[in-house]
Amino acid sequence: MITRLLTYLGATTLRISEDIGRGFIMFWQTILWCFRRPYNFRIIFQQMEAIGFNSLPVVIIMALFTGMVLAIQTYTGFKRFNAENFVGTVVALSVARELGPVLTGLIVSGRAGAAMAAELGTMRVTEQIDALVTLATNPIKYLVVPRFIAGLIVLPLLVIIADIIAVIGGYLIAVYVLGANSVIYIRMTTEYVELNDIYGGLLKSCVFGVIISTVSCYKGFYTQGGAEGVGRATTGAVVLSMMFVLIANYFMAALLFR
Repeated sequence: MITRLLTYLGATTLRISEDIGRGFIMFWQTILWCFRRPYNFRIIFQQMEAIGFNSLPVVIIMALFTGMVLAIQTYTGFKRFNAENFVGTVVALSVARELGPVLTGLIVSGRAGAAMAAELGTMRVTEQIDALVTLATNPIKYLVVPRFIAGLIVLPLLVIIADIIAVIGGYLIAVYVLGANSVIYIRMTTEYVELNDIYGGLLKSCVFGVIISTVSCYKGFYTQGGAEGVGRATTGAVVLSMMFVLIANYFMAALLFR
């Protein structure tokens, strides 16, 4: 019993150490290849469309209803203390600092991250990545770098759209449903939200884009086990990238907004 337990713990530790080491090596190689020519802008724009434009409908719906729910909950709670005028401030700050970047990151992880891992995993099990190596094409440069750059650029753009939509959703509910004064709502929103709040959220989204693209590409790039392995890689990419996004969010929030 003890021998089997020690064997399991040892094998698990070796597997985790191998994943961490290969992940950091792949991340470092990706950074290096980002600054080397040639730059394949066509593939980068294709990935920006796949990650950003195709995720836009889900992000808009998420942001709209998040702002609306936040306005209802905040208004109901603040009404007990006669502080309804601060609803706009709370909605804007919550969305810009936390909800916009985090929820957008989780949505992109589930949609675009899974697609990246499945695509690269399929290429791995069908030996298309090996064929690229045979043709003297670096697979990191050709496959991973465009997705990495696209994730880094697209996530902040999606967060900007999500922030605007969420604030509009909160305004519509607070003013037209709950009866808040529109002039006071807008004044309290613009008066207390600073540029650092917006910049902090956008910086978070850049880090989330790097995490999602790196984790998803890594899980797909090292897929093993045929079609079943592609399924495991896709699931693993979504779960890991979501976990890393939430962990990174805590440390960045503690660093940026203390």
